[in-house]
Amino acid sequence: MKRQKRDRLDRAFSNGYQAGISGRSRDNCPYQNTDAKSEWLGGWREAIQDRHMGLFR
Repeated sequence: MKRQKRDRLDRAFSNGYQAGISGRSRDNCPYQNTDAKSEWLGGWREAIQDRHMGLFR
């Protein structure tokens, strides 16, 4: 059970990262669950930082 939860949160982080790289707004977060939403936003923030550092265009 723990592995399944971790996989969902990893997927939420990855989806947030992809959203940030593509320039989508954080308001587009599709998750309602607090943990998943937190992971998605963490991925989104990391992607925004990477874009500002010039890693992606």
